[in-house]
Amino acid sequence: MGKQTRARVLGEDEAQAIGRMIKTSPQKLNLVAGLIRGKPVDQALHELAFSKRRVSGIVRKVLQSAIANAENNHQLDVDQLVVAQAYVGKSLVLRRFHARGRGRASRVEKPFSQITIIVREKREVA
Repeated sequence: MGKQTRARVLGEDEAQAIGRMIKTSPQKLNLVAGLIRGKPVDQALHELAFSKRRVSGIVRKVLQSAIANAENNHQLDVDQLVVAQAYVGKSLVLRRFHARGRGRASRVEKPFSQITIIVREKREVA
């Protein structure tokens, strides 16, 4: 007697991928996520490939994972996929100390974040 399977949260025409423990602040990651929201996946991959931001390579890998999940796990058509949602969340924050003058110290925060990308198959209405 094992655990019961959890009900699927996403729709039948959706797939997702989550990138965790990304070493950047959520604010910077959200700027890159904003580039791809609502775009077809091939256009979003091109945007990320030519972006100058460091974290765009990691976001590109997460998007490719979402596309692979849609194709292999849910049998969706890759040519019809659109980035339905791309949202960012906070993860842990490493706190370090930086020595200052006169024997004092100040706190340095090194944030981590996570990104969730949901792709949806866009049906052609005939």
